[in-house]
Amino acid sequence: MPPDYSYTGIPDANRVIDEVMVEPSNLETIDHAFHDFVNDEMDVRTGTNKGWKKVPLIWASPERAFFTKAKKELYDLDGTLIYPIMSIERTSMSKDLAKKGTFYGAPPFMLGPKHGGRIMMGRRIVRDKTNNFAVADNIKKFGNVSRTPGRQAYYPKTNKKDRKVVTETLYIPQPTYITINYTVTFNSNYQQQMNQMVQPFTTLGGHINSFLITRAGHSYEAFMKTDLTQKNNINSYKEEERNYQTQIVFEVLGYVIGEGENQRRKKIVRRENAVEVKIPRERVIYGDTQEFDPSSDFYRD
Repeated sequence: MPPDYSYTGIPDANRVIDEVMVEPSNLETIDHAFHDFVNDEMDVRTGTNKGWKKVPLIWASPERAFFTKAKKELYDLDGTLIYPIMSIERTSMSKDLAKKGTFYGAPPFMLGPKHGGRIMMGRRIVRDKTNNFAVADNIKKFGNVSRTPGRQAYYPKTNKKDRKVVTETLYIPQPTYITINYTVTFNSNYQQQMNQMVQPFTTLGGHINSFLITRAGHSYEAFMKTDLTQKNNINSYKEEERNYQTQIVFEVLGYVIGEGENQRRKKIVRRENAVEVKIPRERVIYGDTQEFDPSSDFYRD
């Protein structure tokens, strides 16, 4: 059975820290987030000779030989793509210093690659170690349980006054913000199909061309460019197939955490705070009497 977190009053906070489930945010995460938004959230459909159907969405990649075998339903008998169809292509990527996101400034790598360049993810109280400090204070205040009947070493007390609370803090690498541009291309054989596919994107966000895309618990801000580029061949009376084409460019402000599979430092670092600082005293030089010496005056009645 899972542990009970009801004592904190915030059940989800400590569960996240205990399980330490931090999904990575990398380039593939951003790609999947944008693909899922266009494919699932927009859910573009149009009229075809087979009825009202969802427009297929493909990811533009150079592996055409594999794509033709895996997606045979998108090709006819002579190997030509069946329209209407949509495609996504990642056209550019930049690390713009003017778009630093929430965490800006140079990460303190002076502390070393293991401790520098990190941000705090969460914090919790370490109950067993905090309880040890409370028990030690009770013994010092009330004496040993065997020598003082009626006194308990584990008597409840509040550590706020003494500030002897041990907390564990989790740190992850600082996110680095990047700007990625995606181009969504619409292809169809008829003007009516093109109008049905493009119109949901023209009304996206109303007069504010920004929206959020999510994936694996991460959120990225996306912007739609104002220009809708049309590349039609209807003015050409050659033997080419009639094709209506419209391209829309999207800009996504994403972030990556860590170096991915090439990362050498730890993904998550645990640190505990210093509760009590003690400076030892040299008793031999100053001639002090040992406190726990049975022959000393401390134990004499």
